[in-house]
Amino acid sequence: MLYFSHQVSHDHDPQQAMPGHPERPQRLRAIEAALEERGWLGWERRESPAASKEELQAVHPREYVEGIRDLCRSGGGAIDADTVAGPASYEAALRAAGGACAMTRALLDGEARVGFSAGRPPGHHAEPARAMGFCLFDNVAVAAALAIAELGVERVFILDWDVHHGNGTAEIFRHRDDVLFASIHQGGIFPGSGAREDCGSGPGEGYTINLPVAAGSGEDVWLSLLEGEVLPAAEQFEPELVLISAGFDAHRDDPLAQCRLETSSFGRLAATVGEAAAGWKAPVGAVLEGGYDLQALADSTVATMSALAASELR
Repeated sequence: MLYFSHQVSHDHDPQQAMPGHPERPQRLRAIEAALEERGWLGWERRESPAASKEELQAVHPREYVEGIRDLCRSGGGAIDADTVAGPASYEAALRAAGGACAMTRALLDGEARVGFSAGRPPGHHAEPARAMGFCLFDNVAVAAALAIAELGVERVFILDWDVHHGNGTAEIFRHRDDVLFASIHQGGIFPGSGAREDCGSGPGEGYTINLPVAAGSGEDVWLSLLEGEVLPAAEQFEPELVLISAGFDAHRDDPLAQCRLETSSFGRLAATVGEAAAGWKAPVGAVLEGGYDLQALADSTVATMSALAASELR
C-alpha cells in the first residue's frame, strides 16, 4: 500500500489571487493530519516525483505545457473565473501528475496492489489544451496513458466518482478503445458535460460511460449504478489496471454540490471496486480530485484508503 505526495502541493494556493477559493492548501493538510493520527493506516509514504515532459505530452500538447510553465514563472495569474496559477503551481502540477505516474509504475511493477496519489492541483477537468475547473494537468489521464504507452498494459479502467463530470479525462480518451472511462456525477452542474447519451466517439464509442444523477442522490443510487452498470462493463472490458479519480465532493457536507453520500459511502464504493479489481487481478490506484469540506474530505479519504487496504488483503 503506497501513498504518494509532495510538500510543494501545499505551496499551490489559489486563494492568494482569489480569496475564498475552495481548492486550498488546507485540503491536503486536513487529509494528512487525519492519516498521521491513524499511523498512516500502515501505508508506505513516498515522495511524488515531477512528471517528465514526455509523460505530460502523451496527453497535453507541448505548447500547452510550456504555456502553463511560463505563466507560473512570470508570477502566475487567473486562467479563467475558477482556475488560477501562482509561482509554485507549475511545480505542484508536475508533482501531482508525477505522483500518479510513480504510483502507476509501482503498482504495475508489483510493489503493491493498491495506491493513493494525493496531489494538488486536481486534474480531471483539464482538457488536452485547456486548464479549467481548478485543474492544470489531467493527472489520472497522464498515468493511464503512461501505463499503455510504456508499461505494457493494454486496457485501463478509469472510474471517476467526483461529483463533477470528469470532462477532461473523457475528452482525452474519447476516441480510444484501450481506456474505459466511467463517470458517476451530479447532472446539471459544472462543467455541464457528461450526458448519458455521450458514450465516446469513433473507435472509442462505447468506451465512455456517463451516469449523471440528480441532486440529493445518496449511497443507494451511486452504489446501484456502480454495481449495476459500471462494473459489469468493466468486467467485460477485462482491465489490467484500475484508476480512480477520487473526488469526495459528493459528500452531503460538501459546499459545491448537492449529493448526499456519507463518509462511509466512499468506503463502500472503494471496497466494491477493490473486490472487483481483485477478481480481475488488476491493481488499483486512486488519484485525489475534489472535496471541499475539510472534515468530510479527510474522513472520506481515510475511509477510501482503509477499504482499499482491506481489499488488498483478500
